[in-house]
Amino acid sequence: MSGYTEKEAKAGLSEKLPEIDTFPNQFAGYEIRIEVPEFTSVCPKTGLPDFGTLTIFYEPKARVLELKSLKEYFLAYRNLGIFYENVVNRVLEDVVKACRPVRAAVTGEFNPRGGLRSIIEACYPRPGKRSRAARG
Repeated sequence: MSGYTEKEAKAGLSEKLPEIDTFPNQFAGYEIRIEVPEFTSVCPKTGLPDFGTLTIFYEPKARVLELKSLKEYFLAYRNLGIFYENVVNRVLEDVVKACRPVRAAVTGEFNPRGGLRSIIEACYPRPGKRSRAARG
């Protein structure tokens, strides 16, 4: 047994974060890619900082993500205890909730720790089930 509990497994998923603002989309059929090269969060088990690059890719429908509020949203992760997998899936859920895109993906490429590098990707729509954000 690793000593990880449900508390660590769910860490950061329900924490209140700043809302991501949007503005009305003026065009159809294009894609947006946003990179966050200095993403920082905290391991919920060790309390040590985690670093990586997050990439948000989406095809907007009626709304587009506003970048200043997105930056403030990401700054809130700086002291948040959350696993890599939860970061990527939470960001995807929050992006979908904010702008209801045609499709979206979030990729997290986290710096090596203990000789292991993790790359996590989550996509919307999710196969076989509706996301929490799509349910409203």
